[in-house]
Amino acid sequence: MIYLYSFLFAGLICLIGQVILDNTKLTPGHITSMFVVAGSFLDIFSVYDKIVQFVGAGALVPITSFGHLLTHGAMMKANDVGFIGIAMGMFDFTASGITSAIFFAFIFSLFFKPKD
Repeated sequence: MIYLYSFLFAGLICLIGQVILDNTKLTPGHITSMFVVAGSFLDIFSVYDKIVQFVGAGALVPITSFGHLLTHGAMMKANDVGFIGIAMGMFDFTASGITSAIFFAFIFSLFFKPKD
């Protein structure tokens, strides 16, 4: 059943994004930013952790999870270190994702040329 919940949650996030894209003049960059901020707000109020417990990895795949991880890491490190921990902890959980995105973008840029 957890697979079904994961599929439905990730599909719901995609559906919301597609509906916003089709019915507004917002660009994909705007929508992506909105989802990151929404995931961050859900984590501030401890809602996103409950969603992750209920739907499993389906909540960790969409872009909302990036905002959740940024905020979650910042709050955890701020509790340990203090105010400076906000900047330190923000990239603890997301470092591997950011690093792999930069690495693969560089590799693909070697093989593919952008069109004019």
